[in-house]
Amino acid sequence: MGARNWQDKIALITGASSGIGAATARRLAEEGLRVLLVARRRDRLEALAEEIRQAGGHAYPLPADLTQEVERSRLCEEIEQRFGDVDVLVNNAGLGWYGYGSEMSWQTAREMLQVNGETVVQLTLRFLGRMRQRNSGHIINVGSISGSIPSQGIAVYGATKSFLDNFTTALYRELAGTNVCVSVVRAGAVRTEFGEAALRQENGGHVPTEQVGVSADTVAWRIWRLLQHPRRVVYVPGWLRVVPWVELTFGWLIDRIGPLLLKRQAVGS
Repeated sequence: MGARNWQDKIALITGASSGIGAATARRLAEEGLRVLLVARRRDRLEALAEEIRQAGGHAYPLPADLTQEVERSRLCEEIEQRFGDVDVLVNNAGLGWYGYGSEMSWQTAREMLQVNGETVVQLTLRFLGRMRQRNSGHIINVGSISGSIPSQGIAVYGATKSFLDNFTTALYRELAGTNVCVSVVRAGAVRTEFGEAALRQENGGHVPTEQVGVSADTVAWRIWRLLQHPRRVVYVPGWLRVVPWVELTFGWLIDRIGPLLLKRQAVGS
């Protein structure tokens, strides 16, 4: 598939109240798409929508609690009634947590599975069929390099991102020969509020890489490039494409060093 024209198309972005989601909304609105902003924090969504409108774009805040299936269903129905078809779906919303898995509450784990997994599947299946009927559309799942390299401290989070990789790859292959694409962005550390949110979770710890990552704007730019030139997977930053080979080659070493890093982090927190 070559570069495509997304002018005036509808883009649904989850987790749009901050970080990658907000940066992606600004970028896509700047490029002429009409953006639907989804997150729990209404005040943040309304402020972002107003910012985008002041810059000449089109944005619509749609508050929803994505941990709740009934809320996700309500959101989809509202979108279909008000806007019709979704042309671009950016599954960006995600919850994180850092620490020993034995100290993670079931409530935290359940909400992470609901947002990082259930939400992606429900929204994807809801809109993908109509994309296929139109033979046009793009779904972008914001994943993580942790999906390729199991790491201490993020057992459940990393597992949800591994699921995302598998889910994306399978759908990408199913859609071969069509003008519909499903992609995954395997991002490394990104400077957002993600680490602060993880720390606020019950028994949550400090995410050690949160201050050394790329900017949210960098990820947003890569998402825009994906819409122009579709492919199955991109790494942000690009050098992270070597990471899956690191696990295959040096997994035995990570088995020994990883627990020491987590133990030191736990002692220092």
